[in-house]
Amino acid sequence: QAQLVESGGGFVQPGGSLRLSCAASGRIFSMFAMGWYRQAPGKQREWVAGITSFESRTYADSVKGRFTISREHAKNTVHLQMNSLKPEDTAVYYCNTIPPMSPWGQGTQVTVSS
Repeated sequence: QAQLVESGGGFVQPGGSLRLSCAASGRIFSMFAMGWYRQAPGKQREWVAGITSFESRTYADSVKGRFTISREHAKNTVHLQMNSLKPEDTAVYYCNTIPPMSPWGQGTQVTVSS
């Protein structure tokens, strides 16, 4: 069964940086477009960034210019470098395919606060 394990979240002050990682197993994820999603308290989960198997990247307008998605095919790993973090980036961050498939991972909490 496919498994997605996110890590790298934490508490950071506004303007700070974090690097999230996602380890995928159970499927040949290198064949899929992969994405990062997030869910803030009281809000629906939203797509944040995506990368195709050919490493074409797209971003939500809210994070464009601040976040960078990357992947390591050999390690079935996807990363999200987050710079210039804002309080509104506070959320649980998940990785998944695009479109997403079940099951989702447990996510990693990112909290941006002074």
